[in-house]
Amino acid sequence: MPSRLPEPSVDERAHSDHLLQVLREQIASHGPMPFSQYMERCLYTPGLGYYSAGRTKFGAAGDFVTAPELGELFARCVVRAVQPTLAMLGDDADFLELGGGSGAFAEAALKALAESGTVPRQYLILEPSADLRERQRERLRANLPAELNARVQWLDRPPEHDWRGVLFANEVIDALPATRFAMRQGEVYEEYVALDGEGRLLRVDRPADALVTAAVRHVERDLGADLADGYRSEILPQLPYWIQAVAGSQVAGLMLFVDYGYVRREFYLAERDDGTLMAHYRHHAHNDPLYLPGMNDLTASVDFTALAEAGNSAGFGVAAYLPQAQFLIGAGLQDIFESEQTKVADEHSRYRLAQQVKKLMLPDQMGERFQAMLLARGLDVLPLPAELMTADQGGRL
Repeated sequence: MPSRLPEPSVDERAHSDHLLQVLREQIASHGPMPFSQYMERCLYTPGLGYYSAGRTKFGAAGDFVTAPELGELFARCVVRAVQPTLAMLGDDADFLELGGGSGAFAEAALKALAESGTVPRQYLILEPSADLRERQRERLRANLPAELNARVQWLDRPPEHDWRGVLFANEVIDALPATRFAMRQGEVYEEYVALDGEGRLLRVDRPADALVTAAVRHVERDLGADLADGYRSEILPQLPYWIQAVAGSQVAGLMLFVDYGYVRREFYLAERDDGTLMAHYRHHAHNDPLYLPGMNDLTASVDFTALAEAGNSAGFGVAAYLPQAQFLIGAGLQDIFESEQTKVADEHSRYRLAQQVKKLMLPDQMGERFQAMLLARGLDVLPLPAELMTADQGGRL
């Protein structure tokens, strides 16, 4: 057990042991599994994975606090940024949210869209977790007017028919199952999860297959240098296929990704030689992904250069890439904050609004660690606030 972590309850340990037994049986039957497959099992195994089992994951009682859980300011800024595009696309424009979390973002966004007079034809939520989906349903049913709630639909898979509108993903890419790789004497190895002689999980390296090797060599070519012997990090060789799967049918509109990460030259810094993989257990971050499988959120930072490349390969161009703080300012945070302040009279509510702004904006909170990337396709003009269009995208990425 990593030091300084809360002691798991009897139920938590039993839940994790159940998933651990499933993992052991799979490894015993098929041999060591790629770390990406292990991560996928830990997060998404039905009834047992972190996102698939009935536990509180968001907010003070969970393991992390995402921007939408802080309050409505974040969602209102996102709506301010994308509303002109929805308005331009007209009555058949849809809004697709990938991974709806607790439903907090959808609730605030739909209210803001209604206030702006630009309600999408459908508000679609692509949510693989049955547990989270039910929580979202309950929240939206309880807090939205019936006519707004009627526009919400849940999807099991991305839209297969052509559609126009906005795709939004907050802290989604970091939870995609990451491939872990290592460099050994100039060769690419992939990290696997195996069993030791006593049935405990351990991490081992094996020669990488052609897909992983090609992805790592692409990174080296782009960096203009070979990664050092012993260097270990993460990569998402499946990212272009994933983007094509979730957005291939989006013929016109915007994609907005907000997540923590770096451009490639910062992601693969020489000193970042053990990658960015982190586990989160009850608001405590640690670096042992094998601890209590199924009870930890496993994440890796985003290579935003790779995300831009994947978007390009699916026919999208980068419209903006900037830190979250700069994005929120460009999307009118100051005006929204002042407007919200006029609606609350008590000091406690004003204080909570101010705390929202601090957590969203301060460099040591979310302001600089999180980045926003806007990608566009099929638009004759790009109706974004000018403040979001000023960065030199090519120079940064």
